[in-house]
Amino acid sequence: MKIIVGLGNPGKKYQNTRHNIGFAMLDFLFDQWLSQENFSAWQDKKKFKAEISQGRLNREKIILIKPQTMMNNSGQSVQAVLDFFQARPQDLVVIHDDLDLTLGKYKIQTNRSAAGHNGVKSIIRHLQTQDFTRIRIGIGQEKNQGQTDTVNFVLNKFGLLEKNKLKKLKKQILQEIKSLLS
Repeated sequence: MKIIVGLGNPGKKYQNTRHNIGFAMLDFLFDQWLSQENFSAWQDKKKFKAEISQGRLNREKIILIKPQTMMNNSGQSVQAVLDFFQARPQDLVVIHDDLDLTLGKYKIQTNRSAAGHNGVKSIIRHLQTQDFTRIRIGIGQEKNQGQTDTVNFVLNKFGLLEKNKLKKLKKQILQEIKSLLS
Protein backbone atom coordinates (compact mmCIF):
# COMPACT_ATOMS: atom_id res chain seq x y z
CA MET A 1 0.00 0.00 0.00
CA LYS A 2 1.12 3.55 -0.76
CA ILE A 3 -0.46 6.66 0.66
CA ILE A 4 0.16 9.80 -1.39
CA VAL A 5 -0.60 13.07 0.37
CA GLY A 6 -0.79 16.43 -1.33
CA LEU A 7 -0.43 19.37 1.02
CA GLY A 8 -2.50 22.51 0.69
CA ASN A 9 -5.14 24.62 2.37
CA PRO A 10 -8.84 23.84 1.92
CA GLY A 11 -11.34 26.31 0.47
CA LYS A 12 -11.83 28.36 -2.68
CA LYS A 13 -9.68 31.18 -1.32
CA TYR A 14 -6.57 28.98 -1.60
CA GLN A 15 -7.49 27.04 -4.74
CA ASN A 16 -4.77 27.19 -7.43
CA THR A 17 -2.33 29.09 -5.24
CA ARG A 18 1.38 28.32 -5.10
CA HIS A 19 1.02 26.93 -1.56
CA ASN A 20 -1.55 24.40 -2.84
CA ILE A 21 0.69 22.77 -5.44
CA GLY A 22 0.37 19.51 -3.47
CA PHE A 23 -3.41 19.49 -4.01
CA ALA A 24 -2.92 20.38 -7.69
CA MET A 25 -0.48 17.50 -8.16
CA LEU A 26 -2.93 15.05 -6.56
CA ASP A 27 -5.70 16.30 -8.85
CA PHE A 28 -3.38 15.70 -11.80
CA LEU A 29 -2.56 12.15 -10.62
CA PHE A 30 -6.25 11.47 -10.07
CA ASP A 31 -7.12 12.69 -13.58
CA GLN A 32 -4.36 10.53 -15.10
CA TRP A 33 -5.30 7.39 -13.16
CA LEU A 34 -9.10 7.67 -12.92
CA SER A 35 -10.07 6.13 -16.23
CA GLN A 36 -7.35 3.51 -16.46
CA GLU A 37 -6.95 2.45 -12.86
CA ASN A 38 -10.48 2.56 -11.38
CA PHE A 39 -9.86 5.18 -8.73
CA SER A 40 -12.87 6.19 -6.65
CA ALA A 41 -14.26 9.71 -6.83
CA TRP A 42 -12.97 12.13 -4.21
CA GLN A 43 -14.83 11.60 -0.94
CA ASP A 44 -14.88 13.92 2.06
CA LYS A 45 -14.01 11.71 5.05
CA LYS A 46 -14.62 13.54 8.34
CA LYS A 47 -12.87 10.85 10.41
CA PHE A 48 -9.66 11.59 8.48
CA LYS A 49 -10.24 15.33 8.13
CA ALA A 50 -9.41 14.75 4.46
CA GLU A 51 -10.67 14.15 0.97
CA ILE A 52 -9.55 10.74 -0.24
CA SER A 53 -9.60 8.63 -3.38
CA GLN A 54 -8.57 4.98 -3.56
CA GLY A 55 -7.48 2.76 -6.39
CA ARG A 56 -4.88 0.26 -7.53
CA LEU A 57 -1.74 0.57 -9.61
CA ASN A 58 0.12 -2.59 -10.55
CA ARG A 59 -1.99 -4.49 -8.01
CA GLU A 60 -0.88 -2.19 -5.17
CA LYS A 61 -3.49 -0.25 -3.22
CA ILE A 62 -3.01 3.51 -3.57
CA ILE A 63 -4.73 6.08 -1.39
CA LEU A 64 -4.67 9.73 -2.43
CA ILE A 65 -5.22 12.23 0.40
CA LYS A 66 -5.87 15.96 0.50
CA PRO A 67 -5.95 16.99 4.19
CA GLN A 68 -8.79 19.41 4.92
CA THR A 69 -7.08 20.84 7.97
CA MET A 70 -5.11 23.97 7.34
CA MET A 71 -1.61 23.26 6.01
CA ASN A 72 0.04 23.68 9.42
CA ASN A 73 -2.12 20.89 10.89
CA SER A 74 -1.70 18.32 8.10
CA GLY A 75 -0.21 15.80 10.51
CA GLN A 76 -3.61 15.24 12.17
CA SER A 77 -5.08 13.99 8.94
CA VAL A 78 -2.04 11.96 7.86
CA GLN A 79 -1.79 10.21 11.21
CA ALA A 80 -5.52 9.34 11.19
CA VAL A 81 -5.20 7.76 7.73
CA LEU A 82 -2.05 5.80 8.56
CA ASP A 83 -3.61 4.53 11.80
CA PHE A 84 -6.85 3.47 10.10
CA PHE A 85 -5.15 1.62 7.24
CA GLN A 86 -2.41 0.28 9.53
CA ALA A 87 0.22 1.73 7.23
CA ARG A 88 3.80 2.62 8.07
CA PRO A 89 5.39 6.05 7.56
CA GLN A 90 7.62 4.37 4.94
CA ASP A 91 4.42 3.81 2.87
CA LEU A 92 3.87 7.56 2.75
CA VAL A 93 4.70 10.01 -0.07
CA VAL A 94 4.10 13.69 0.75
CA ILE A 95 3.92 16.24 -2.07
CA HIS A 96 4.34 19.89 -1.15
CA ASP A 97 5.51 23.31 -2.26
CA ASP A 98 9.05 24.49 -1.67
CA LEU A 99 9.97 28.15 -1.81
CA ASP A 100 13.69 27.35 -1.81
CA LEU A 101 13.43 25.60 -5.19
CA THR A 102 12.71 27.66 -8.30
CA LEU A 103 9.54 27.01 -10.23
CA GLY A 104 10.05 24.06 -12.57
CA LYS A 105 12.41 22.19 -10.22
CA TYR A 106 11.64 19.40 -7.80
CA LYS A 107 13.43 17.09 -5.40
CA ILE A 108 12.53 13.67 -4.05
CA GLN A 109 13.93 12.89 -0.63
CA THR A 110 13.43 10.31 2.08
CA ASN A 111 14.03 10.63 5.80
CA ARG A 112 14.83 14.36 5.72
CA SER A 113 13.93 17.24 8.03
CA ALA A 114 11.01 19.59 7.37
CA ALA A 115 13.42 22.32 6.20
CA GLY A 116 11.05 24.95 7.59
CA HIS A 117 7.86 23.70 5.90
CA ASN A 118 5.09 23.87 8.52
CA GLY A 119 2.90 21.19 6.92
CA VAL A 120 5.81 18.74 6.93
CA LYS A 121 6.71 19.76 10.49
CA SER A 122 3.17 18.84 11.54
CA ILE A 123 3.44 15.42 9.88
CA ILE A 124 6.81 14.71 11.51
CA ARG A 125 5.46 15.81 14.89
CA HIS A 126 2.35 13.57 14.65
CA LEU A 127 4.13 10.52 13.24
CA GLN A 128 7.18 11.05 15.46
CA THR A 129 9.43 10.27 12.52
CA GLN A 130 10.68 11.87 9.33
CA ASP A 131 11.18 8.49 7.66
CA PHE A 132 8.85 9.02 4.70
CA THR A 133 9.29 10.23 1.12
CA ARG A 134 8.78 13.84 0.16
CA ILE A 135 8.38 15.36 -3.27
CA ARG A 136 9.31 19.01 -2.96
CA ILE A 137 7.94 21.08 -5.85
CA GLY A 138 9.65 24.40 -6.45
CA ILE A 139 7.49 27.52 -6.41
CA GLY A 140 10.29 30.05 -5.86
CA GLN A 141 11.33 32.79 -8.23
CA GLU A 142 14.69 33.10 -9.91
CA LYS A 143 17.22 34.55 -7.49
CA ASN A 144 17.48 37.86 -9.32
CA GLN A 145 13.72 38.53 -9.05
CA GLY A 146 13.60 38.61 -5.26
CA GLN A 147 10.54 37.75 -3.20
CA THR A 148 9.59 40.45 -0.75
CA ASP A 149 6.44 39.26 1.03
CA THR A 150 6.61 35.49 1.42
CA VAL A 151 3.05 34.99 2.72
CA ASN A 152 1.45 36.96 -0.12
CA PHE A 153 3.70 35.28 -2.67
CA VAL A 154 2.82 31.69 -1.68
CA LEU A 155 -0.90 32.50 -1.36
CA ASN A 156 -1.11 34.07 -4.83
CA LYS A 157 -2.16 32.16 -7.93
CA PHE A 158 0.24 31.10 -10.67
CA GLY A 159 0.61 33.32 -13.72
CA LEU A 160 0.16 32.01 -17.28
CA LEU A 161 3.87 31.37 -17.90
CA GLU A 162 4.13 29.61 -14.54
CA LYS A 163 1.15 27.39 -15.38
CA ASN A 164 2.85 26.33 -18.61
CA LYS A 165 6.01 25.35 -16.69
CA LEU A 166 3.89 23.38 -14.24
CA LYS A 167 2.26 21.31 -16.99
CA LYS A 168 5.65 19.88 -17.98
CA LEU A 169 6.68 19.46 -14.36
CA LYS A 170 3.54 17.52 -13.44
CA LYS A 171 4.23 15.02 -16.22
CA GLN A 172 7.81 14.54 -14.99
CA ILE A 173 6.65 14.02 -11.42
CA LEU A 174 4.01 11.54 -12.59
CA GLN A 175 6.80 9.42 -14.09
CA GLU A 176 8.82 9.70 -10.87
CA ILE A 177 5.82 8.56 -8.82
CA LYS A 178 5.27 5.60 -11.14
CA SER A 179 8.92 4.65 -10.53
CA LEU A 180 8.46 4.97 -6.76
CA LEU A 181 5.43 2.68 -6.93
CA SER A 182 7.04 -0.05 -9.01
